[in-house]
Amino acid sequence: MVMRYLINGDFLCRSRTGMERFAYEICARLDKLVPTGEIGIFIPENAPVIPEYSNISVIRSRMKCTIFPLWVQGPFQCFVLLHKLIPLSFSNTCPVFKPGIAFLHDIYAKDCPEDFKSRRDKLIRLFDCFMYGVIARRARHVITVSQFSRSRIIENYNVDPARISVIYNGWDHFKTVNSDDSVFEKFSCLSGRKYYFTLGSLSRRKNLAWIASYAENHTDDLFVISGKEISGLIPPELEKLSKLPNILFTGYISDGQVKVLMQNCAAFIFPSYYEGFGIPPLEALSVGANVVAARAASLPEIYGDTVHYIDPFNPDIDLDQMLKQTVEDPSLILKKYTYDQGAVQLNSLLFRNWVTNPLLD
Repeated sequence: MVMRYLINGDFLCRSRTGMERFAYEICARLDKLVPTGEIGIFIPENAPVIPEYSNISVIRSRMKCTIFPLWVQGPFQCFVLLHKLIPLSFSNTCPVFKPGIAFLHDIYAKDCPEDFKSRRDKLIRLFDCFMYGVIARRARHVITVSQFSRSRIIENYNVDPARISVIYNGWDHFKTVNSDDSVFEKFSCLSGRKYYFTLGSLSRRKNLAWIASYAENHTDDLFVISGKEISGLIPPELEKLSKLPNILFTGYISDGQVKVLMQNCAAFIFPSYYEGFGIPPLEALSVGANVVAARAASLPEIYGDTVHYIDPFNPDIDLDQMLKQTVEDPSLILKKYTYDQGAVQLNSLLFRNWVTNPLLD
């Protein structure tokens, strides 16, 4: 068969969180569904792990990916144009001369300009908003991960609703993760102690300000924070948090260590005020954890009545009292949001006649 689509494999050069997790898991499942040879993946030379696919053709570039925008607009775009392929991009970017089919998970930089304060921040925002516009206005088809993001994209970029689909995130990768309790050896202060846990990149929208304010007023409660900083988007609250005695930063930890922390926490706290989907609460629900999430952006749409909600800008609550309230069983949303279903949806989308019609180029 003649290759038709080419996946941008630069996500294999980044930590497997958020968009990268989505891309990795969807591609692994899509491989089992697609015709042999019709989809390829173009992988940078410096990707640390090369997936073993049965039906997706792996193409190794001789070029490294060190600056992601340059990779997309350089080696990846050149290969797409040279071989007349349709690009499939998972990470809010696409080749500007041939956008193809692109995922736009959210438009955070467009919706929250106040989060981008420094000169570097503003340059990041400028590039992000440029890519949002290219994808929304020129991509053959746009895919996002929630009805919230879909409505924001349509409203901001006047996108024809027929050109944008929703494929939800999932949690099923967590089934294969083995709990790793070595984290309790590394951080012995956690052994046998009640703690609240939060996970995510340490960027402004993750709203560590809420945790900082709550922890400062509840000194007997211990908060464990895992994740890594995003260059250019580091929240000022990190300095304040680092000085509080009831805050423990673990840094970036393994999936197994994340899982065991979720299994043993008093509650998983997710105060983020802007999310296109928000995967970590779904992972926490899958292992039986209580979840406290912000009533903001996509989170009420995704989680319904299965979690406890907070105002992301008001820490004046009592978590112990809140957790006494009952919530719905999460089994229905755990069935609804899976990567298996996402891969089936993407496969159907890619091989519809109206998507592959060359007149749409």
